[in-house]
Amino acid sequence: MDLPLLEESSSLLDARGKWKHVGQHRPPFAESVKDGQESVWDFPRPPRIEEVTQHLTVKHGDDVIASTHHGIRVLETAGAPTYYFPPSDVDMSTVKAGDVVSLCEWKGAAQALLIDGIEIGWRYVQMFPAFKDLYLWPSFYPSQIACSVGTEQVEPQPGGFYGGWVTSKLAGPIKGGPGSASW
Repeated sequence: MDLPLLEESSSLLDARGKWKHVGQHRPPFAESVKDGQESVWDFPRPPRIEEVTQHLTVKHGDDVIASTHHGIRVLETAGAPTYYFPPSDVDMSTVKAGDVVSLCEWKGAAQALLIDGIEIGWRYVQMFPAFKDLYLWPSFYPSQIACSVGTEQVEPQPGGFYGGWVTSKLAGPIKGGPGSASW
């Protein structure tokens, strides 16, 4: 399958190089990590994709619209992980594809996923080469729809812009809240 790849322009590469925190050192304001937790400040930039062993689910009311034991998550410095589902594990008869709504400087151009006209998630439809494995893999906003990792229902990442899934296993603070734009 030919994937729609995006070119990494010099201005994009320049923007990527301006991040202050890249996961090599925790800032002085980072929370202490408790047993069984991981610090979002140890996550890398550029982001990293890793397989997820827990069961991931997304529900709309009582209806399961996504369920997998084969998900992946993307880890990026200061952010809560974003979880992605294999396309075959998402009920697209309930979820409708919308317009291309955003561009991630690392992953590519994202298309909105909607239920009843409400944006509940996204999937990448044009990719930067390093993240081509995410092509058409849906992810969901826990601020809009019930998302779970194992038996834990997740909280949304602060601020409403990011789609990270906050669990009790994360130590922050997590990007998205007031004063975190430079993180």
